[in-house]
Amino acid sequence: MGEVKLLSNLKPGQKGKVIKVGGSGSTHRRILDMGVVPGSEIEVERVAPLADPIEFKLLGYHLSLRKEEAQNIHVETS
Repeated sequence: MGEVKLLSNLKPGQKGKVIKVGGSGSTHRRILDMGVVPGSEIEVERVAPLADPIEFKLLGYHLSLRKEEAQNIHVETS
């Protein structure tokens, strides 16, 4: 088993498997609706200046999340 980290702590080029999506309310639901669900593979593509937003590659498409949203997502890295 790999190391579990917050998605916001990964560097460009790093990949991980989503383990847990935290948070609550509409933001939590929106993240799940975008395909960020446990078991999905996600890769950090680019981090904007000041680390907000962060661009990811997920399920063949590009997704941008704010840093505070990415801090609610736990991933397992290999």
